[in-house]
Formats: sequence, structure tokens, C-alpha cells
Amino acid sequence: MTFTTNKIDEANATITGTISAEVVASNLDKVAKQAAKTMDIQGFRKGKVPVSVIKQRYAEKMTQDAEGEALRSILTDALVELKIDNADLIGEPAITKFDKQDDKSINIEITVSCKPQFDLGDYKSLVPKMTAPKVTAKEITEQLNEMASQGVALTKIKRKRAVKSGDNAVIDFEGFKDGVAFDGGKAEGHILEIGSNSFIPGFEDQLIGMKYEESKEIEVTFPEDYQSKDLAGADVVFKVTLNEIQEKVAAELDDEFAKKMLPQEKEATMDMLKEKLEEQLLSQKKTAYFNEEIKSVYTEALVKAIDFAVPTSVLDQEINQVLNAKVKDMSEDEIKALQENPDEVKKMQEEAKPDALNSVKATFIVDALAKTEAVEVTDQEVTQTIYYEAMMGGQDGQAVIKQYEEAGYLPMIKMSMIESKVMIKILDEALGK
Repeated sequence: MTFTTNKIDEANATITGTISAEVVASNLDKVAKQAAKTMDIQGFRKGKVPVSVIKQRYAEKMTQDAEGEALRSILTDALVELKIDNADLIGEPAITKFDKQDDKSINIEITVSCKPQFDLGDYKSLVPKMTAPKVTAKEITEQLNEMASQGVALTKIKRKRAVKSGDNAVIDFEGFKDGVAFDGGKAEGHILEIGSNSFIPGFEDQLIGMKYEESKEIEVTFPEDYQSKDLAGADVVFKVTLNEIQEKVAAELDDEFAKKMLPQEKEATMDMLKEKLEEQLLSQKKTAYFNEEIKSVYTEALVKAIDFAVPTSVLDQEINQVLNAKVKDMSEDEIKALQENPDEVKKMQEEAKPDALNSVKATFIVDALAKTEAVEVTDQEVTQTIYYEAMMGGQDGQAVIKQYEEAGYLPMIKMSMIESKVMIKILDEALGK
């Protein structure tokens, strides 16, 4: 069993070799002898099955195992010669050649990809000139008010008056068609926001001006496309009584509110909530500033300044993703024409290669930056970030975390957070100069 290695560059290598028939036969004997110790075949005592019988009955499977063992042995020795650690391999080694010869020997070729090793150089000097984002007291107050409005409560107005647009009217009503009450047209204590257009067109407008405990008849026409065929396009009358008017009252911005917003903190206060909001808003501003104005410029500078080879397997995957995205926008005729024209596919691959190469290089550079800057993101940081962002958007934080977890988004979010965190760290240092 012989082999030769060829290190194409720092990230790619090939291994060529020959597995002799004798090695396969020797491995087959070992596999068969091992199987004979445990295999249970009718007519033989367990552990006493002749090796020749084992080989005869399971020849194809055991030959594959014997050949696989020889391949693994070559790969192991070749990686030592190439000075590539298993931990540095990217993806599974690919068997690009496996030709059985007449003399039962096998010519093989294996391609391997590994993590590229490169020097980041003076990467901090490549950060473009920036202006530090700031968070104002007004922005914190606006965010607090927004959060408070998400938890508004409906409260009966203190002074009786007539209904006006924007009120929440508490009403009893019953609908009649041709003098006969229809199903689903009756409710008591129903809360209707005037101006929400959530009821039949024209209904809410006719409530404006009604007074407490006043009753009146409202005439409306159901839309032609209404789901109930019996009522679609029908003229009906609703007998309505106004019980009371309610108004929205935002939550009080006090320590109790802070505790509700920060359930993970034992002694939450408004000052603590404001600090966390300021941190969150500043982080969002920095992230937005970097993503929208700095990231592409800085990343382009890094990719241009730091030269290294990338794993061919990863580059091919990136190119395929670009092509798959283009194919999704194609018509069936365009896809068929592409399938019949391999040269056009190759042309598209070549056109996609430069951008794909830059994208792959950027990924490895960010990973190297994270290690150099000792940046890590814990699972707890991921869930906390999701929770706070959901909270600020008026959503249930725990529910959103569960939703992302079930969808398998957490690892992707974590990678994105690592990228943002390392970039923000470099950004902070640059802004502090």
C-alpha cells in the first residue's frame, strides 16, 4: 500500500495511492475473523462459524469494510505526512478516485480541505474613519413610553361624555335582517375601538355622539363578499346600547414596571431599566452604523489586505448557493435550457467565483478576529438578546426564544452575534482613539 501527498496550498491537498490486493485480502481476513467470534449462523455454534463461511455469505459487505479500512489507514498516514491535524479538517475528505484494476489492486485519490492559517497583520489600522453613535435621554424616554404603551390597560373614563373617534365603547348589540334576528349578530359588553374599522363599514361612525345608556338603531349594509352568503350584501339593522366609554391608560413608569420588564433581575429598578435600554439602544445604533456604513468598507479592506488560500470545498459550496439563488428566480424554460448547456453553467460558476471567494475569505477572517480578540458569545447571551429585542418590540420574549429554538435558528444567530461583537469591539477601540 503506497501513497504520495501533494499540498496544493495551505488549505487544500490531494492524496494519491494504490491499495494492493494483498492488503485488501489481509484486512478481509481480520474482518471475517472478528465477525466469526460473534456472528450467529444457523447450523453452527455461536462463535464457531468458519471464516470461509463468513466470507462466502457476506463477501460484498466485508470486502467494502476491508477496502474502507485500507482507505482510512492511507488517510491517517497521509495527514501525518501533510502535518494536518484532524481538528483542522473542514468537512469530510472526498474520495475523487477509486478505480479497481485487473490485478484487484485499487488506485485511489483523496482530496482534503483544512482551515487556512494566515496572519491578520495590522487589521485595526484598516478601520475607516468613524463618528461615535450616541443615545440621547429623549430616545430612552421614547423607548420607555413605547414599552409602556404596549401594556396599556382599558379604564372607564372619569367623566361621562359622548362617544368620539378613538374611544373604546362598551356596547350591547343585536342585529336584525328583515325584522328577524340573525345568528352571530348579538353580543353584550363588547369593546369596540371607534375608528379601528374592525366592524361592518358605517357601524362605528354611527356610534359617535352616543351618550351613556343611550340606545339607538344603526342601519348598515354587509359587504358583497361577506363570508356568510345569507348576509352578503344585505341591509340590516343593529339595536345598540352604549354601556360606557373606556380609555387607554399606559403603565406607570416606576420600579414595578421595571420588574415586569426585567423578570430575570431580582431587584429591578427604573434606573436599571434605563441603563439596560441605553446599552441596548447604543448597541443597536453601533450595529446599524457598522452594518450600514462601515462593515462593507472594512471587510473589503480586510479581504484585500489579507491574502490566503481557501478550502476548495467551502468555495464550491458558496458558489453553488449563489447559483441556486439565481435558479430560484428563473422560469422553467430557462432552467431547462441551463440543464442542457453545461458550458453556460460553468460560465455562471466562473462569474460567481470572485464574490464567493471574497465571502468565504471574510468568514475565515472574522473567525480569526474573534479568536485574536478573545470574543465569545455564550448561549445565555443569545437568549438574553432575543428576549430583550422581543420585549422592546412588544412580544413575549420566552415565546420568541422557543420559536427560534424549534426552528433551529439559534446557532446561526450565535454566529451573527459573534461577528457583530468582534466588530463592535474593534469599532469601540477605534472610536476611543
